[in-house]
Amino acid sequence: MTSSPTPQPDGAATDVGTDVPQDAPPACVMSFNATDPSGAGGLAGDVSTLAAMGAHALPIVTSIMLRDTAEIFDHHAIDAEVVAEQARTVLEDITVAGWKVGFLGSADGVSAVAEILSDYPDVPLVSYLPNLGWLDDDQSQPYLEAFRELILPATEVLVGNHKTLTDFLLPDWDSERPASARELAVAAGERGTRYVLVTGIMLAAKAGKGGSGEQFIDNVLASPQGALTGEKFEMFETSFVGAGDTLSAALAALLAAGSELQAAVGEALAFMDQTLDSGFRPGMGGVVPDRFFWALPPPEEGAEALPEGELAAEPEAAEPNGKAGKTAPRRMH
Repeated sequence: MTSSPTPQPDGAATDVGTDVPQDAPPACVMSFNATDPSGAGGLAGDVSTLAAMGAHALPIVTSIMLRDTAEIFDHHAIDAEVVAEQARTVLEDITVAGWKVGFLGSADGVSAVAEILSDYPDVPLVSYLPNLGWLDDDQSQPYLEAFRELILPATEVLVGNHKTLTDFLLPDWDSERPASARELAVAAGERGTRYVLVTGIMLAAKAGKGGSGEQFIDNVLASPQGALTGEKFEMFETSFVGAGDTLSAALAALLAAGSELQAAVGEALAFMDQTLDSGFRPGMGGVVPDRFFWALPPPEEGAEALPEGELAAEPEAAEPNGKAGKTAPRRMH
C-alpha cells in the first residue's frame, strides 16, 4: 500500500512519511493495566502520566475495574487471548521503546503478557505491584505466583509500596525490624529482577517545636548490592489514589527515552511529588495526582495558596506516599 500524495503550495506532491523531514517522535511505551473509571490510576493514570512525560502511550486493557476514588468494588478480567491480540496488533505496526506493567487481571493474563515481553528482552520493563488486598485469596494467590514466576524475570525495575513488596517478596518475614530496600532487592533478584524502587518506607519521626514530631517516608532504588538513590518526603495525613501508577509510568517513560536509571528515578520521584503537591479531590474519596500541574495557569493575583498539607478534607493516610502540598485554587482552562 502506498501513501496518498499531499498537495503542496507550489502544486507538487509529496508522499506522507517518506521525504518530509520530521523531528524525532516521542518514545512509545506500551502499558498493560486495568481501566480505572475514576481516572486516578490504571490505564487512565498511565496514559496521562506518559503524555505528561513526553511519551506516546500504547494502552492495553487487561481488566475492567469497578471502583471510585474511595475503594475498589470488583473487576472483570479481559480474556487472555484478547489481551495478547490487542498488544500483537499494535506491535506489528509500532516500535515500542518501553513497557509498563500494572494490574494484569488474572493469572492467565499474566502468562499472556509474559509471552509478549519475552519477544522483546532488550526493551526496559517497569513493573508496578499494587496492593491487591481487595482480591479474594482464590484470585490473588495464583495471580501473585504467576507474577512472581513470569513477570519478575523480565523486569528491570519493580515498583511498589514497602509493605506490599515485603508481603510479596518476603512473605515469611517475622523480624520486628522492617525489611530494608536491599533485602527486598535480593529477594526480587533471586527471581531475575534487577532493581526495586521501594516507596513508603517509614522513617523515625523527628521532634519538632512543642514536642510535635515530623514524620518522613523514604523512597529507595536498590539492587541486591545495596541502595543506589532515593528521596525522602514529609508525610501528611492525606490519602492519594494512583500515586504508584504515576511513579511507575513516569519511570517507564524516562527509561524508554534513554535516560540513565538513577537519574530517571530521581526525575520520576520529583515528578510524582509535584503531582501530589498539586493533587485534587474530584469526589468523596482520595486525592488524585495532577499529572499536568505544569500546564495550570498561575493563581489569580491576590489568591492565597492553601497551607502546606491542606486539601479539601483529610482522610487517613494511604500508600504509597502520604504527601500533600501547596495547592493553588484550580481554574478552568
